[in-house]
Amino acid sequence: MDRRKFIKINGMGALGTSLFTSNFAFAFSENKASAFIDRLLPAPKNGGFQDDNYWIWGSSVIKGEDGNYHMFASRWSKDVGFGNWVTNSQIVHAISSHPEGPYQFYSEVLPVRGSEYWDGMCTHNPRIIKYKDQYLLYYFGNTYDFEYPSMEQPDVSQENWRAAWMNKRIGVAISDSIYGPWKRYDKPVIEPRQGHWDASITSNPAPAVNPKTGEILLMYKSSTNGLIPPLLLGVSQSTNPLGPYARLSEKPIFRFETKDNNLVDVEDPYIWWSGDKYEALLKDRSGEICGEEGGGVHVWSKDGVSWKLFKEVKAYTRKIKWDDGSVSVQNHFERPFVLVEKGKPTHLFAATGTGPKPWKFERTWNMVIPLKY
Repeated sequence: MDRRKFIKINGMGALGTSLFTSNFAFAFSENKASAFIDRLLPAPKNGGFQDDNYWIWGSSVIKGEDGNYHMFASRWSKDVGFGNWVTNSQIVHAISSHPEGPYQFYSEVLPVRGSEYWDGMCTHNPRIIKYKDQYLLYYFGNTYDFEYPSMEQPDVSQENWRAAWMNKRIGVAISDSIYGPWKRYDKPVIEPRQGHWDASITSNPAPAVNPKTGEILLMYKSSTNGLIPPLLLGVSQSTNPLGPYARLSEKPIFRFETKDNNLVDVEDPYIWWSGDKYEALLKDRSGEICGEEGGGVHVWSKDGVSWKLFKEVKAYTRKIKWDDGSVSVQNHFERPFVLVEKGKPTHLFAATGTGPKPWKFERTWNMVIPLKY
């Protein structure tokens, strides 16, 4: 039975044992388009961005002025553990002549620059967009005052790890060329707000440009009490890449509550403008929306605030068909990104890995799935 049929709007119904609520008009669309998941083609085993000497995570791809495809990704040395993403991650640039890759490392884009800067010790979760004649690279950064983890001293105390996590802030770097140089700024573009639901951090930026108005829509993740759930999504907007970004709602969006209110049900949105509306993919943390834990949800909105589920809501699955005929179920399919060319989605990217159990990786990389036109 399709569990999605149990969803009712405005908190008046149940989804299994879970309660679905929304502060906005969040309903099923009558859109007749085929399901996004039906467009997925076999994934190239040797595609994407891979480097066995590094943990690789979270990609964002754009076609540059040179005709090549440019990936911006998070990378940190395997001299330290995967959990050191919050202390050691740096955003790098990789290039391919084809969107499927393989992508070759080109340069560090946002390296360590000192603990005196808000983003001086870690940069992570990039999103690249073109705005007018400039490239905007959104990301989150943080800083901390303890020793930078290394092969000699890889471990970070729980207290220090949390301190670094709590310093996450969203910023933007700007360049006239996809090759840089990238201008970094002394302040984040959107800060937490004390006394509000988003009082702890700003993280995981998801920008999209409305070409009709020139406005930049920017989603972000935050919470009231840091690592204590729920972690939720907010939405803001500006006509200037450096802000100020005005919140479009005082309340979080995509609010799905479990009976215990202890799960982040959706996260990591990727948003694009599809001609007359915004579309987005989100990760379904609980599986209560699309029917698969860690699967993808496909939604749309006219204004970036009130979102609707596509009737065929499931966007992707952790069960991957590879181009050599093999099939695997990935423990993780994270940070979904859609390459959109001429208004049409052409490729789906995601961070993934192999390992004995969830979040215990032996290696990670950014994979890519071509899409049917």
